[in-house]
Amino acid sequence: MRYIEIKAPAKINIGLKVVSKRRDGYHNLSTLFYPINDLYDVLKFELAGNFSFQCDNPNIPNDDNNLVVKAKNILEKETKKRLNVKIELLKNIPSEAGLGGGSSDAAATLISLNELYSLNFRYEKLLELALDLGSDVPFFIKAKPAIGKSRGEILEQIDFEINKPILIVNPKIKISTKEAFSFVKSSNQEIEFNNFLTNHKNDFNSYKNIFENDFENYVFEKYPEIKIIKEKMYKNGALFSSMSGTGSTVYGIFPDVQKIKGLLEELPKNYFTFISTHEN
Repeated sequence: MRYIEIKAPAKINIGLKVVSKRRDGYHNLSTLFYPINDLYDVLKFELAGNFSFQCDNPNIPNDDNNLVVKAKNILEKETKKRLNVKIELLKNIPSEAGLGGGSSDAAATLISLNELYSLNFRYEKLLELALDLGSDVPFFIKAKPAIGKSRGEILEQIDFEINKPILIVNPKIKISTKEAFSFVKSSNQEIEFNNFLTNHKNDFNSYKNIFENDFENYVFEKYPEIKIIKEKMYKNGALFSSMSGTGSTVYGIFPDVQKIKGLLEELPKNYFTFISTHEN
């Protein structure tokens, strides 16, 4: 095998509680990761005489600050082998938006280079390497709906599907994850997912009473424009709406696409918008 092409999906967080700060400086979290499989970046890997990386978005760094390059480097360090590969990244997921695009790209790189070079790393080892790259990266090794605990790397995959259209709106405001964590307050409580899965899994209206994103308080105060997006979601008939991750993306679960079209008329044309209809 000399060539691999892979789709790296986005994700949303359904509920995100910052439980406590850890001694290692990270935070313990409680969240439900949900993949958005029809919104994805595309990565192409081809064996080559030397390493190269390029992205079709000029705003994305193409050096060691990029998680794709970091993932390649971490595999080289682990295997003590030079991985001469040409990597192309076609970017569709907004960056620094709470959708996990960079983390997904990193996971796709670990998966693809493991396959391309027959490194034979098992799932558990890939999870370990993924965590070294970032707290969201382990989820994307399999990208199935999962409850995330600890830093997000303790994953319990669950039988869960949102069978309604999801509108994803990003106002193109960049929010630093590091900055968001520095201002968030720990809630010292986890989300009761067992109760949710037993009693409320398909009752999307009840989500607003169950799920909170602890980062919304800080982000909405600093960027009122993002708060307005959530308010417009509910005004236009969203069953549930929340900010994803540390922002700045807001998503809404709607009863039908028609209500979404009404909202799109109200949003500025420069916003990134995407309607997920669960297609792979």
